[in-house]
Amino acid sequence: MPTSMRTPFKLGTEDVAPGSRRLVDLPVSKLSNHTPVTLPVNVLHGLRPGQTMFVSAAVHGDELNGVEIIRRLLRTIRPQSLSGTLLCIPVVNTYGFLARSRYLPDRRDLNRSFPGSMDGSLAARLAHLFLNEVVKRSQIGIDLHTAAIHRVNLPQIRADIIKRERARELAGAFGAQVVVNSPERSGSLRKAAREVGVDVLVYEGGEGLRFDEASIKAGYEGIVNVMHYIGMLELPDGVDPSAAQANIRPPIFTHSSRWIRAGDGGVFRPRKKLSDAVSQNELLGWIANPYDDGEIEVRSPVRGIVVGMTTLPIVNMGDALFHLAWPEEFGRQKDADVVPDEDEVL
Repeated sequence: MPTSMRTPFKLGTEDVAPGSRRLVDLPVSKLSNHTPVTLPVNVLHGLRPGQTMFVSAAVHGDELNGVEIIRRLLRTIRPQSLSGTLLCIPVVNTYGFLARSRYLPDRRDLNRSFPGSMDGSLAARLAHLFLNEVVKRSQIGIDLHTAAIHRVNLPQIRADIIKRERARELAGAFGAQVVVNSPERSGSLRKAAREVGVDVLVYEGGEGLRFDEASIKAGYEGIVNVMHYIGMLELPDGVDPSAAQANIRPPIFTHSSRWIRAGDGGVFRPRKKLSDAVSQNELLGWIANPYDDGEIEVRSPVRGIVVGMTTLPIVNMGDALFHLAWPEEFGRQKDADVVPDEDEVL
């Protein structure tokens, strides 16, 4: 298609011309004081035809690294150099973002509310709007997350890499250190998107309510890697595409994961850190009694890599301490095929 013949990208009531960028506000609701709430979408409509990709952040309002990742994308990517269309949504859950909360005002989790409905709860209505106005207009999506508050995640991609070959391919192109196999969960954005034919990667890195520069940098570079891989961005003159892809360090694909939990309450001292390899029965840390010199050891029941951990030194019995994932070459391990915590399944 000749560049001059490319049609504008229509979103809401706005037409975005080829080679231009526009912020489009999609109406959502009003606050109780009558202040309008919108879903702002930055549309970068390239001069040349290509795929449409969305990048979203703050589906959980207290997960902030993705907001900064998208800000950096918007500073560096010009629609004139773009093939296809990039939809950037730095803050999906405005309510949670303003309240510094994971949830919406009614305590619903937006990432358990898809595909949503036009006349349901606030979460259902926001999910319906996002799915129909953004997701369904795309072929690929990258949804940016962090760990929940008081936890931290190693930069990683989560996708169903066993059943979804395309997701595995895109995860490899992203170039994160680790790719964690994560089956789709009912109500999630990822599952609703797949059901309408859109492949979505979930990027995890850092912790809630904090900026983490390493996670932000890895997320930004990964999105750009994917855009190069699918042809949305051109490589500099003289750079061979196959050579550029070869320079991306292959990720560690992991088979499954589980949380290691505290066997008792007390003061927790970790011995391992993010990205450490762990052997079966290896010492992970200690839980001490603050009133005497007694302590219990925390050991790993499986081999794996530390992809997430608590940041709190004070723990109760049953609290999640370490999130371990095991590379595919380890095969299946006894007591290993345990899904992560509910709020970590994306």
